[in-house]
Amino acid sequence: MSAPRRHLLLIDPQNDFCDIPGASLPVAGADADLRRMATLLAARGADIEEVTVTLDTHRRLDIAHPGFWTTAEGGAVPPFTAISAAQLRAGAYRPREAAALPRVQAYLDALEARGRYTLMVWPVHCELGSWGHNVHAGLQQALVDWQLARQRHVEFVLKGLNPWTEHYSALQAEVPDPADAGTQLNQALLQRLDSCDALWIAGEASSHCVKATVEDLVEHLPSGRVDKITLITDGMSPVAGFEPQAADFLARMQARGLRLARSAELLA
Repeated sequence: MSAPRRHLLLIDPQNDFCDIPGASLPVAGADADLRRMATLLAARGADIEEVTVTLDTHRRLDIAHPGFWTTAEGGAVPPFTAISAAQLRAGAYRPREAAALPRVQAYLDALEARGRYTLMVWPVHCELGSWGHNVHAGLQQALVDWQLARQRHVEFVLKGLNPWTEHYSALQAEVPDPADAGTQLNQALLQRLDSCDALWIAGEASSHCVKATVEDLVEHLPSGRVDKITLITDGMSPVAGFEPQAADFLARMQARGLRLARSAELLA
């Protein structure tokens, strides 16, 4: 019997999400998570056929960044402000570009209709070209070593470049834009992730981008073989204040048939 084809999916393992100096949106525990993933890749690299790394990728002006928004009085909107469709309709907040209001209102209405998120204004993070966009240094070295040892490329997948929609999931934006294929369901990535016998998943954060990616993966995996997915629980951490959402996500995925494991189990 041939050895199983393993695929490691690392979701947004970037500096801005790590609890290290200089990060704009640090997730407590992320630095240790990604160090463990570097150790796992170094130890089991010969048994891992493919590695995919997703990269949260934003512009300075983004619907989920403070510079896009103003209050009714013209004041700044601080990070970690949630903006609902009702608040926008009532004029409590508005886009700085007045002409954008109808598009933004339609977006918030569509976002809330999906029932997964309300718009959150985050600190500027993972801005294209910045240090914060880069992969965590320890993990990056492990990725380089794996590529040289296996003589194959890591597949990097960018998400979030469209400034008009949030893009937590690596597979599709929260509200896909019909005019932008980059926001729509990524069928090529789905096929790539489904072509393995075992899919290991880790990254940041378990409350948001990991959660959204895995939810979409379970919903759209062509084979339906969700039992081949392992979520590495000590390779991901939640954004502070969203711990219940992360715990609920893991419980729901386990109930769907996904495996939950710590990295030490995969090192055996």
